[in-house]
Amino acid sequence: MMKISLANKNVLVTGGATGIGRALVEAFAAADASVFVNHCGQAGRVEKLVSDHTLIQAYDADVSNRAAVDRMLEAIQTDYGNIDILINNAGISDPKPFLEISEQDWDTTMNTNLKGAVFCSQAVVPGMLEKGEGSIINIVSELAYLGREKFAAYTASKGALVSLTRSLAREFAPAIRINGIAPGPVMTDMLRGEIHSEADWEKERDIPLKRIAEAKEIAGSAVFLASDYARFYCGDILSPNGGSLMR
Repeated sequence: MMKISLANKNVLVTGGATGIGRALVEAFAAADASVFVNHCGQAGRVEKLVSDHTLIQAYDADVSNRAAVDRMLEAIQTDYGNIDILINNAGISDPKPFLEISEQDWDTTMNTNLKGAVFCSQAVVPGMLEKGEGSIINIVSELAYLGREKFAAYTASKGALVSLTRSLAREFAPAIRINGIAPGPVMTDMLRGEIHSEADWEKERDIPLKRIAEAKEIAGSAVFLASDYARFYCGDILSPNGGSLMR
């Protein structure tokens, strides 16, 4: 098995309290990185992560608020130095028919899923440029390509994040490698909250691999992208999706 070591690397994972984010935190800690897990009002969910791993520290900040992001980065940089690897994972989903989406619904989704990635990237890029290297990985979704009924705000935010990934990859290469991951269905609390019938579960499993991914299977792709094994990846979107979308 290929062993990836990210020792002496500072990694910030946004939305790291649950689901894919939590798996990302655990995977980077297993790769010997110093991991800073961002959450928003979920201290109880990250307490065990911090107590079980000496390499993990938690920071409460709403990534859709630029001032909160700046305070978080200032605290991390003061105590530990600049971020080497940023994982923009924080995201929300509020499925509802398109004609029922309010302006507030739209803004809340866009602010977390898209503006959060913008603010966190703006906060870490200067330090990466000063060092001359860094990696940013944006967690998007296969739905950015497929679309889905009742998910207009979510899919629009993830589609914009795909475009943001490619634009920033061109702007900051070769110093900073910027890529993305577009997972297929993953067994998380978010997915469980979106599915309300056995028919919906069958729809999620109706892919070539005939199952829903575990969050750790997505996290492995992120550790790879952050490592030297992926040094020639730039503006790419990896798709661990069980064959649900073949590009």
